[in-house]
Amino acid sequence: MDYASLRAVAMVVQTGSFEKAALALHVTPSAISQRVKQLEERLGAVLILRGNPCTATEKGAWVCRHMEHVGMLESELFSQLPALLSSDEPSSRVTLHIATNADSLGTWFLKAVSAFTRQSGFLLNVAVDDQDHTAEWLQRGRVLAAVTSLEKPVQGCRVTPLGFLRYHATASAAFVDQYFPNSVTEAGLAQAPALTFNQKDRLQQQWIRQVFGAAIAHPTHWLPSTQSFVDAALLGMGWGMNPDLLVRDHLAGGRLVELKPGTPLDVPLFWQVNRLAADRLKPLTDAVVEVARRELVQAKGE
Repeated sequence: MDYASLRAVAMVVQTGSFEKAALALHVTPSAISQRVKQLEERLGAVLILRGNPCTATEKGAWVCRHMEHVGMLESELFSQLPALLSSDEPSSRVTLHIATNADSLGTWFLKAVSAFTRQSGFLLNVAVDDQDHTAEWLQRGRVLAAVTSLEKPVQGCRVTPLGFLRYHATASAAFVDQYFPNSVTEAGLAQAPALTFNQKDRLQQQWIRQVFGAAIAHPTHWLPSTQSFVDAALLGMGWGMNPDLLVRDHLAGGRLVELKPGTPLDVPLFWQVNRLAADRLKPLTDAVVEVARRELVQAKGE
C-alpha cells in the first residue's frame, strides 16, 4: 500500500485542490500531482475529478474513507506510543466525515458534535442532505456516520434510534387571516404560498396527507435554510413545516400560529455508523444519543 499516494488523494479531496493539499502535507504541488497520477495509473481508475474544487470519484471516496480509518488507528497508536511520531514530522489531525439533515444541524445536532470535538482531537466535515437521503452517503462510502430517517441498517452499519424531530405547520397570524379566514381548507392550501427547502423536501406534503388524506398542489417559495424558514414565516412570506425546537417560543408568544392546532408531524431519526469505525466513534455516538434523547420527542404523538 502506497500510503503517501493514498494520503495525497485524501488531502486533495479534503482541501479541494492540489495546491492546498501540498501545503497541508508540506510537499510541492508537483509531488502531489505525481503521487495521485501514479496511483490512478496503478489502479486503472480515476480517483479525483479535477475542478474547482476537486472532488472524489466513487473509487476515490473509498480511498478517502480508508485513510479516515487509518488516521483513527494512527491517532490511537500515537496517543499510546508517542515516540513513534518523529519530532520533525508535521502533526496532522484526522477529519471525520459525517452527514445529517439541515433541521437537525439547525436545532440539536451541533450540541452533540461540539461536545465530542471538545473531548477528542478529531476534526469534522459535516455534510447536509435531506434525512431521507443521508443514508445514501453511507451507502456510497462518503461518510462514516449519519443522522437519517432510515430505520433499516445500511449494509455494514449499526443503527441506533434517536427519537422524533417534531414539526408544526406554522405561519404568521396575518398570513392565516389572509389565506384561511375561517379555517384551513384544501382550497385555501391550493392558493396559499408554502415554504419548501429544496426538491427533496417532502414535509409539507406529508403533513397535508396526514391532515387531509390526500396530496394538494400548492404554490411555494424555495428557501434552502432552516432559520430562514422561521424568519420567512414570521414575515408572512408563506407557511412552512418548522421544527418545534425553533418555533415553540414564537408559538407561545403568538408571533406564529399553527395552521391546524394539535397536528404535529413527527419524523423519526436514527444514527447509523460504519461498523468498522463504530468502536472508535463510540464517544461521538454517545454524545449524539445523549443530546437526541434530551432534545427530541421520544414517543410519537406525545
